[in-house]
Order: sequence, then C-alpha cells, then structure tokens
Amino acid sequence: MPKARYSFDLPEHDVDYGVELPITKLNIDPQAQRTLNERRAQTIAKNLVREAIGSIIVSERSDGDLYIVDGQHRWRACALAGIPTIRAEVHHGLEQAQEAILFLIKNRESHKPRPIDEYQVGLTGGVPLFVDTDRILDKHGLTLGSSSTNGVGAVSGVLQIVDRYGAAVFDRTLTVAEEAWGRAAETWDGMLLGGIGAFLGRWGDLVDDTELARKILNMGTAAKWRSEILSQSSRGGFNNSGTGSRVATATRLVVNAWNKGRKIENRIEP
Repeated sequence: MPKARYSFDLPEHDVDYGVELPITKLNIDPQAQRTLNERRAQTIAKNLVREAIGSIIVSERSDGDLYIVDGQHRWRACALAGIPTIRAEVHHGLEQAQEAILFLIKNRESHKPRPIDEYQVGLTGGVPLFVDTDRILDKHGLTLGSSSTNGVGAVSGVLQIVDRYGAAVFDRTLTVAEEAWGRAAETWDGMLLGGIGAFLGRWGDLVDDTELARKILNMGTAAKWRSEILSQSSRGGFNNSGTGSRVATATRLVVNAWNKGRKIENRIEP
C-alpha cells in the first residue's frame, strides 16, 4: 500500500533577524506553543549567560502584537533574571495556525516538544497529519494522550501509523483491535496498535479485517499479546527498551496469527 506523506508548509513572508525586544511586550499563545515548564525556566535562569541566549522566534501579528513561537523558556528565564530585553527572529504576517506550523518546523531537528504538545500545536496549525489523526480518533470515540478505556496513550506510535500508512489504515487498525479485544485500556496499547497498523499498512489489501480480528483473538487477550511481545523482543539480539523492535515483534506475531491454519500458498511471507 502507498505510504502517506505529510508536510509542514508556510507562505512566503518577511523575517527580521537580530531584533532586540522588551520581554514585557512578548505574549504566549498556549494553542501554538508547548506547555511552559516553570522549573525548567528557573534552572535556565540560575545559570543564564546573556550573551549565550541566542535568538528566540517571534511572530508579529497584523494588530502589532508580538507572540513567542519558540523560546518561551529563555524568555521566562530572562524575566526571572531581571534581563529587560531579548534578541529575536521576527516573522511578519503569519496567522495563529501558521505560527503553530512554524513552531513544529523549528523544533523538528532541535529540542523536540513532547509528542502530546506537538499533537495539540499541530491541530491548531491545521496540519493534515494531526487533523487526520484527530478525525479518526473522534470517529472511534477516543482521545489521545492518556491510556484508558476511551484514551490512547501512545501518541508517537499513533502518529507514526498515520504518517507511514495513512488515516485509512489507522482507522482499520482501531477497528480490528476493538473487534479482537473489546473496548479496554489494554486494547489501545502502543505496541499492539503498532503491530496491527504495520501489518495492515503492508498487507492490508490481502486480508479481511473481521477475519484478522478473530485470528488475533484466537491467539490470546491483549494482555497475553503484550506479555509475549515483551518476552520475544528481549531475546534474540533485540534491544529490550527499543520501541521499534517491539513493534516489529508485534507485526511478526500478527503475521503468524493471520497465517495460522492457512494453506502455504495463501500465507503472507514477511
């Protein structure tokens, strides 16, 4: 199946570099930013070297108000240390959604935000990856960020399924998991969803989802699957703490479940 491709795009706009701004003039939009960690800001303030702060990223909106896109912890540290100004890279003409996209772009290769912060900011920015993920979760009555009967805690794992295989495969993944194990916190385990998602992403055109769910259940409960994945991924050279190896193990177990009882010529060969 073709892989989904998502990108973060911004319109051309003016940018001013090295602008010295009063910290009292800067605002934070929580919908376009990660959560401010006060303790982290306090730690930065204790060892702050003004010359080494660098430039933060700021958006000047059409009404002239200035909003921090990236660098709020350095900004807060300056406030705590009594430093009145901070150097900034100022972007002009962006809307709130575009500020959120700029935040994601700036943090892709640097200090990445928490996955749930990235998800919330991505929704604000209307980024298709996050919007599509949210749409499928809502369809299944699920939220993202904490593990529960109606919540999926594996933020990165969920986004990886959508990014690699598309929203339709993620939709099928949730359906198969619930048909197999019912609606429970264990059903939405990141390893299990990752294994089912990878299986459907690669061989989904060859399988019937209802039959797949039945065969998965025949191999055991979600708790049993999770235990077996952890056991197998800790042997045979796998990294015991590697999420990737656990998803690979889960995928292999889904293949085994599908092949069980099938003629050789009808089996899937990984």
